Amino acid sequence: MASGGVEERVRGEEEEEDDRPQLSAAAAEALREFLLDQRRDGGEGDDGGGGVELVTEDWRLSQFWYDERTARALAEEVVRLVSLAGPSSAAAVACVACPTLYAYLKTSNPDVPAQLLEYDERFGQYGGDFTFYDYNQPEELPPAMKHAYRIVVADPPYLSKECLEKVAKTVSFLAHPEGSFLLLLTGEVQKDRAFELLNVRPCGFKPQHSNKLGNEFRLFTNYDPAGRLGGWEQSDGALI
Repeated sequence: MASGGVEERVRGEEEEEDDRPQLSAAAAEALREFLLDQRRDGGEGDDGGGGVELVTEDWRLSQFWYDERTARALAEEVVRLVSLAGPSSAAAVACVACPTLYAYLKTSNPDVPAQLLEYDERFGQYGGDFTFYDYNQPEELPPAMKHAYRIVVADPPYLSKECLEKVAKTVSFLAHPEGSFLLLLTGEVQKDRAFELLNVRPCGFKPQHSNKLGNEFRLFTNYDPAGRLGGWEQSDGALI
């Protein structure tokens, strides 16, 4: 989860690098471990594409990284969807404000074409895989990205109606005209609005973050994941 725009954000000169909140030691160690473990388990060898490092969370940008279980489950699902979408050139993945997924995906499956859309320009370290993104300008993106993605994963930075509406416009901009797989990560409180805007339903799998949040988070998809991700929930909370 990561942020764009000016909502709840102060950009005064007093906010310099020396007072930037740092990732807790426990969370940083957990992130290091899952990236290193995945790199070792991937069997890539010494030349396996190298690691993709995450920067520290900045709470002022509403940044909260996923825990290892969540990052792994999302990456595995994305890889499955890429295989269903056809040739790699037609199976590009857009990661909208979800850098933990991007880092885990590129570490475990570096050949998957993925683009990170992020407000935090520290992620410029990812080179051509990084695109600056401010959700307040939801369609101010390079023309080549329009309708170019078969898989879109979005994690709106705020739990407001305005933020979800604007991210929904970004999703429409990115999604392929013949249809795309959409995974949305946001709060339980957005359930009805998410269905209205993006026709997504909640899955049984519940995302978690390295630093526990007070709001219950959910994963929504616009396709039936069948036995994966805990399956779709019915309106009464039972699994389909």
